[in-house]
Amino acid sequence: MIQLKKNDQLTVEIEDLTHDGNGVAKVEGYPLFIKGALPEETVRIHVVKTLKKYGFAKLIEVITPSPHRVEAPCVYFSQCGGCQIQHLSYEGQLVYKQKMVENIMRRIGKINAPVHATKGMKEPWHYRNKSQIPFATKNGELVAGFYRPQSHDIVDMSHCLIQTEEADQVMYALKKELQNLGVTAYDEKSHKGLLRHVIVRKARTTGEVMVVLVTTKRALPNEAAIVTAIQQQIAHVTSIVQNINAKKTNVIFGNETITLWGKDTIEDTIGDVRFNISARSFYQVNPVQTEVLYQQALDYAQLTGEEYVIDAYCGIGSISLFLAQQAKMVLGVEIVEQAIADAKANAKLNDLHNTHFEAGPAEVVIPRWYKEGKTADVLVVDPPRKGCDDALLQTIIEQQPQRVVYVSCNPATLARDLRILEDGGYTTIEVQPVDMFPHTTHVEVVCAIELKCD
Repeated sequence: MIQLKKNDQLTVEIEDLTHDGNGVAKVEGYPLFIKGALPEETVRIHVVKTLKKYGFAKLIEVITPSPHRVEAPCVYFSQCGGCQIQHLSYEGQLVYKQKMVENIMRRIGKINAPVHATKGMKEPWHYRNKSQIPFATKNGELVAGFYRPQSHDIVDMSHCLIQTEEADQVMYALKKELQNLGVTAYDEKSHKGLLRHVIVRKARTTGEVMVVLVTTKRALPNEAAIVTAIQQQIAHVTSIVQNINAKKTNVIFGNETITLWGKDTIEDTIGDVRFNISARSFYQVNPVQTEVLYQQALDYAQLTGEEYVIDAYCGIGSISLFLAQQAKMVLGVEIVEQAIADAKANAKLNDLHNTHFEAGPAEVVIPRWYKEGKTADVLVVDPPRKGCDDALLQTIIEQQPQRVVYVSCNPATLARDLRILEDGGYTTIEVQPVDMFPHTTHVEVVCAIELKCD
């Protein structure tokens, strides 16, 4: 039995990476998790905590480095929780994500379908079209940046290597501008102060920029001066918006949104499809890889122009409209009413009349559609991180669409749901990871699923 205890120092071999990017070493079968360590490395560690089934250790020295170890280019990497694996080469990141997805498929879902090599980016920097920047007050001054790992302590930053130049300008320039204009930062402990977050959204194809100020109340001191300051500091800004969130919560947005200047939305394009994006619209944050992701979903749908398609978590219609270009009809359902309004507006914007969008729970709306004769040859799901609602999975099994395309941001819940679908008569044909979030441990996955032949 393992006798490791706190403050022990030892040399270990790193075998794997966890889902959050920590190295894994095993001492007589006992797992130790070590931040900053990479597979294929021999490292010296200091044990900081031991639990019954696993422990944690601090990296002291890399004795034999991984061939994929690189110097993290970001000066904030050791402090900020935004990126976890900048010290792993990009080629190594893609291999890691493929292996992670494959291991999860086998371990959780007992899924034996092939997991292909991760589709990565040619330029994996400055890819985020949306940045949510928290503000706080430290030593009497406004600071802005991103949180330290597992905390709400802000690392004051001047730039970020995965967000846009415009977002960097907001972080760097607006701190002093807003402080000079009398804007106070919200304090989570005292629940006092005005400014909670600033969100910057940039459309890749049009270059339009939206700046959103999330505040605790509607009254905004020196509102006109703030608008002018943003206009002067941020290139290509076309929309300045205020969102009011007075609740004692970590949720970023409140329910009320006001346009202070310019347009209510910015416009972007994925492939040939145009989208109007509002302050609270869900829209994938990596536009380059979004096109790769949606094209993969389209390939797996195998559309000929004669198919009826149901998109069970359609949001603002992103995937639905992409599919509508090659389907006979696409029906989209989404529980958020504002998203459905956006989807209808985006369908109109693209002159796509072979779509129908409806608000409501997918597990309620889809069975009603089937009773009304609105059946699907292909069903697409792109659920939140918690995966598909169990009632929706049972609806799929009962209604038996020929093909299911599953787009997932969480491989663990994907594997769980695939097991349910396979037990219900489906076969997972193949699994394709897509790197939507370089330098982080997150990965998006697209799966092709087909009904088993009798």
